[in-house]
Amino acid sequence: MTVPKNFSEIQAFLDGADYSGCAPCRVAVLRNVVLEAMEPYLRYHLYQAGLDGQLVFGEYDNVAQEALGISGGPLDEAVDCVVVAQTLELLSPGLAGAFPQLSAAEVVAERDAVLGHIATVLAGIRRATDAPLIWYGFETPPHPALGILDAQEVAGQMQALRTLNAGIRELLAQASSAYFLDMDLCLARVGMQRFYDRRWWYRGRAPYAREGLVAMADETARFIRAVRGRVRKCLVLDCDGVLWGGVVGEDGLAGLRLGPEHPGASYLDFQREVLNLARRGVVLALCSKNNEPDVWEVFDKHPHMLLTRDDIAAWRIDWNDKAANIRALAEELNLGLDSFVFVDDSPFEVELVRSQLPEVAVLHLPEAGAVGNRDILAGCGLFDGLTRSAEDGARGAMYRAEAGRRKLRTEISDMRAYYQSLEMRLDIRRAGDWSMARIAQLTQKTNQFNLTTRRYTEDDVRAMAASADHEVVCVALADRFGDMGIIGAAIVALGSDGQAVLETFLLSCRAIGRGVETAFLAEVLALLRARGVRRAVGLYLPTPKNAQVQEFYAAQGFAPQAPEAVWPAGPPATQARGFALDLDGPLPLVPEYFAALDVDLIPEEERP
Repeated sequence: MTVPKNFSEIQAFLDGADYSGCAPCRVAVLRNVVLEAMEPYLRYHLYQAGLDGQLVFGEYDNVAQEALGISGGPLDEAVDCVVVAQTLELLSPGLAGAFPQLSAAEVVAERDAVLGHIATVLAGIRRATDAPLIWYGFETPPHPALGILDAQEVAGQMQALRTLNAGIRELLAQASSAYFLDMDLCLARVGMQRFYDRRWWYRGRAPYAREGLVAMADETARFIRAVRGRVRKCLVLDCDGVLWGGVVGEDGLAGLRLGPEHPGASYLDFQREVLNLARRGVVLALCSKNNEPDVWEVFDKHPHMLLTRDDIAAWRIDWNDKAANIRALAEELNLGLDSFVFVDDSPFEVELVRSQLPEVAVLHLPEAGAVGNRDILAGCGLFDGLTRSAEDGARGAMYRAEAGRRKLRTEISDMRAYYQSLEMRLDIRRAGDWSMARIAQLTQKTNQFNLTTRRYTEDDVRAMAASADHEVVCVALADRFGDMGIIGAAIVALGSDGQAVLETFLLSCRAIGRGVETAFLAEVLALLRARGVRRAVGLYLPTPKNAQVQEFYAAQGFAPQAPEAVWPAGPPATQARGFALDLDGPLPLVPEYFAALDVDLIPEEERP
C-alpha cells in the first residue's frame, strides 16, 4: 500500500474516510519527544486494517508522572494500546552525547539508572492498564562517540546501547503483552539523512523527519494489527512477471527469466521470500491468467523454480476475471476476503481487484524489472504476527488436505457417512508448553467460531494455564487426509461460588461443522464437573464476523440468562448474551462418528 505523500494529503484522506465499518482503537502515547506529526500516518495504517485509530498524547516529557498516575494523563480503562517513546538524549545525556567523558563505572551507573526508570514506568503502566504495550527502543547512533574505534571496543558506545536495549527487552518479557519496537529497523529502512530533522529537534524537541515518522508509524501499526487480530493469512500470487520474468505462454519454459544470474536472480529472490512467508504459516494461492498446464510445467520442470506444487494450497489458473477468482479462492479456503493479499504486476488487474474487492490488500509490483520486488513483499508487514507455532510451517499442507475433504464430501450425500469416512481423531488435553504459542495464535486470528473474540498473548495464556483459578484446554484434530494440529481452545475462569465462566471458546474455521465443537465442549464441561463446578456460564460477545455462533450455547442445552445475572455491572458490549448450564444434569453428547477420542483431562473413572 502507498502512503499519501504529504501531511495535508493524508489528513484530507482521513477526513473523508468512512469509519462505519471500523473498530475503535484508542492508542495512548507517552513520550519525552514531540510525536504529534506521526498521528495521521499511524491512523492511515490502522484504517487500512479496519481500525479507527484515536491517538491520545500525554504531556511532553511527563512519562513517569503519567505512568504512575501522579499527573493524570491518557491511561484509562478505554485504552486499547499504549506506546512509549523516549529519546536517550533526554534520559541520559551522558550515554547519548558525552560517552567518552564517562568512566566504565559511570557508564554502568547511567545504564542502570535508565533501566530503573524504565522498570518504574513499566510497573506504573501495568497497574493502570493491561492493554498491549509497545515500547520504542533506542536507536544506535549513526556517528558513534569513539568513531571507527567504537566498533573495536568491547565497552564502546554502540555496545553500551545494545546492552541497554537488551535490558529493556528483558524487562518487557517479564510483563504481560509488552513488546519491543526496534527503532534501528526504522532507521535502516529510511537512512539517517531522511530519518532525522535536527532543525526541529533544536527548535521544538521533534527529532524525526517525515520519512522517519512514516517508518515509525508503519512499524507501530504492525504491532497493533497483530494484537488486534488483523493479520493477513493468504498470499495470492500472479505468475508471469511475478514468480518469473516473461510470459510462459509466449516465451516458453526456456525463455523465462528465472535463475541465479541477472535478470532472473531477482525473481529467484522473490520466491525465497514467498517460501519464508509460507514457513511462517501464510497460505499460498495462485491467481493467473494462463493455460494451467503451462504454469504447472514451470513448477515441475524449470530447474530454478523454488516453489513446488505442494507449496500451493489453492489456485485459479484460467482466463476469468481475477476478482471473481479471488472470491472463489476465499470460498474454497473458507477464509474471509480481509485475510487476503493479492500480488500482481499488471496495473489493470491491480485496480480491478482494488475496486471490486476493497477488503483485499493489494501489492502492485513494478512492471519494469523485479529488482525491488522482494523488499516490497517482505516490507509490507501485512503478515506480521507476534506468535509462531509448530503448525505454521505445515499450514499449506493442511489447506490442501481440506480440499481433499471437500472433494470427498461432494461424493457422499449422507453427512453422517461422510463424517465416519473421514476417520476423525480428536486429542483433548490441558495446555502445556507445547501448545502455548498455538493457543495464543488462535485467539489472535480466529474470528468466525469465536464466542468472545478476546485476544491473548503467549504470556497471557501461560499465566492463565498456571493459575489455580483458570482452566486452559486445547483440542487437536486429525483424519485420514492429514493432521490439522491444534484447532480449538477453551479458557475457563473458575469462581469460588461453584460457577465457571467460559471466557474463550473458539475453533478454527477449518474444523467448523464436523461436531468437533460439541465434542470439545462436552469434554470441557466434564472436566469442570470433575473439579466440583456446579454451573457453567457461556458468554457470547457479538462481532461483525461471529454471528454464526450466537446460538451455539443454546443449541448445546444452555439456558439464556438475563444480562444482570451474568454481568452485574452491565454487559460489556451491545447485544452481549449469557447462557448457563447446570452441570448436575446431562451434558452435550459427543457424536459417535469420531474414530478416536483421546482425552487427557480427568481420570477415566471420573468421566461421566
